[in-house]
Amino acid sequence: MKPFVKWAGGKRQLLDEISRRLPDTYGDYYEPFLGGGAVLFGLQPKNAFVCDINPNLVDTYRSIRDDVDGVLDMLRLFDSSVATKETYMDFRDTYNHGVDVSDAERAALFIWLNKHAFNGLYRENSKGEFNVPFNNKTSGDSFDEDNLREVSAYLRSVDLSTGDFEEFLERPREGDFVYVDSPYVPVSDTANFTGYAKDGFSYEDHKRLMESLYGLSRRGVKWMMSNNDVDLVRYWYKIYNIQSVDVRRSINAKGNRKGREVIITNY
Repeated sequence: MKPFVKWAGGKRQLLDEISRRLPDTYGDYYEPFLGGGAVLFGLQPKNAFVCDINPNLVDTYRSIRDDVDGVLDMLRLFDSSVATKETYMDFRDTYNHGVDVSDAERAALFIWLNKHAFNGLYRENSKGEFNVPFNNKTSGDSFDEDNLREVSAYLRSVDLSTGDFEEFLERPREGDFVYVDSPYVPVSDTANFTGYAKDGFSYEDHKRLMESLYGLSRRGVKWMMSNNDVDLVRYWYKIYNIQSVDVRRSINAKGNRKGREVIITNY
């Protein structure tokens, strides 16, 4: 299985590194920042509990779980239209303001817009409206039917929730495992979190996450975290195991450059 949407900070390229560092044994699996689900779908753990702050994303997961045929029917219908800028803007308006839109249709719109949005971004304005512009591509399927059906079948055994990470991270107990892929600390100017605050994850949120992870350690919960390899992250988590790995980072959808990230574990 693979993610059915493109999501900022997706972890498909790090799956091997993450897999090699998993605990030998653990109880339940928890993931508080689900995003595109690359790690969840790559590992396919039993007894998985996952969460994300974005209710539209979680509702899309639930619709695929509960009505994959309905979602697929709507995606086929959307893909039968030529993906012009006008079509994109009409679909975006329906997603933001449409009335009597079914759960399956809304999930299909979420997926279709993600595939045709600039750089595969998901972003909302202050009114909660999806506002990413068109990517100027007029061809290409927006879905993989076999993959969506596999995702649907697997999600029937997964506990899906939406909300803040702090409350979610009160749930794991001794012997459980948590994978944390939060919004990253910026690579440069780590004292300035203005951009993160605008997107809903501030400097204070990073501090809350650090305290939550300390709490997990005190309860005997094993956890792994991915983040940028910057001094602030290394300072905050210096008492844990920190390993640096190479990654590729896209730049404005026109190319890639190498970067460094850290994988941090408390075991």
